[in-house]
Amino acid sequence: MPPILSVPQEWKNLWKGADIFDVLLNMDGQVYRKVKGRTTLRFELNHETYFIKIHLGTTWKDIIKDVLCFKRPLLGAENEWKAISRLKRLGIHTPELVGYGKRGRNLSKIKSFVITRELTGVESLEDVCRDWKISPPAYRFKRTLITEVARVTRILHKNGICHRDLYLCHFLLDMHRDGDNPDPENINLYLIDLHRVFFSRKLSVRWRLKDIAALYFSAMDIGLSRQDIFHFIEVYTGMPWQDAIRRQGLFWRCVEKRAGRLYRKFQRHMDRQRRGTKKQQGNGDVYKDTD
Repeated sequence: MPPILSVPQEWKNLWKGADIFDVLLNMDGQVYRKVKGRTTLRFELNHETYFIKIHLGTTWKDIIKDVLCFKRPLLGAENEWKAISRLKRLGIHTPELVGYGKRGRNLSKIKSFVITRELTGVESLEDVCRDWKISPPAYRFKRTLITEVARVTRILHKNGICHRDLYLCHFLLDMHRDGDNPDPENINLYLIDLHRVFFSRKLSVRWRLKDIAALYFSAMDIGLSRQDIFHFIEVYTGMPWQDAIRRQGLFWRCVEKRAGRLYRKFQRHMDRQRRGTKKQQGNGDVYKDTD
């Protein structure tokens, strides 16, 4: 397979004569996240700020381990740039795709990257909703946020897309427009961290359950009422919540059961962390659900 490279023409002019792929893989900047085989870096170029997510391959051992555990191996950045493009066509806000690249033939040694423009003036819903339990927001604002999260989730699933890390921390609210005086009629919510997105012609119950349970788990401590939960169900299913519960009762009971299991796992993790027996991790690791 020939190498893939897509970057702005001005960057090509800037680095004329150089191996642009190597330039980007060795870009200087602020490391935001570094795990085995993958680094997320913030960098500035021509007075603009970007994020590059670099994948340097994996091992056959890890690939085989994932397959044997019925997981989908993460083989590079291609999945993320395709997800960004797909979500944009569906009208879901995501960071702007600026560039991407991929080269290599051996599955374990493929090098790839995806570049997005930095979002400014945004705040994750995890932070926005953190104090709702003790300081409830305006009813209209709260209801609008629930509606938008449910609408985005419904669009994903109706189009055969599973996020696989659908937590509140991966929804970013535009605080420029919606911070001091939020307009529920014109809210702007971004969905991020798309590298594990899974595509299917028709999403199975298993994948829908995974996403919604993860989302519910991440919202269990923000003071949602039963009516808030019923409203999410109505928007997501497109039917009155009473009908949804009657027709899909088993599904929603499984959502609650799985979310509870995730919550207990998270609490055990936090207990170990407080005892100093486990190194601090980011939310994405703490929340990680198994496939």
